[in-house]
Amino acid sequence: MTEPHGLKPVATFCGNCDCGCPQLFVDPQAPAERRVVLTDDFGQRVQMSADQFSSLIDDAKQGRLDGVALA
Repeated sequence: MTEPHGLKPVATFCGNCDCGCPQLFVDPQAPAERRVVLTDDFGQRVQMSADQFSSLIDDAKQGRLDGVALA
């Protein structure tokens, strides 16, 4: 999958197909509050700060998001 203009790829989630898997990017040109970008396979995107993303990672590490995968 081609990266959106100016975004630096960090991770691809799935990656086992060519269907436009969700991806994580850093946008070095964006304001700090919108620098982390998560895209989905429907063409949508979420932008957040590094602090917000760090909080999400902390929650995942502590198991707080485990139920979401089972939904």
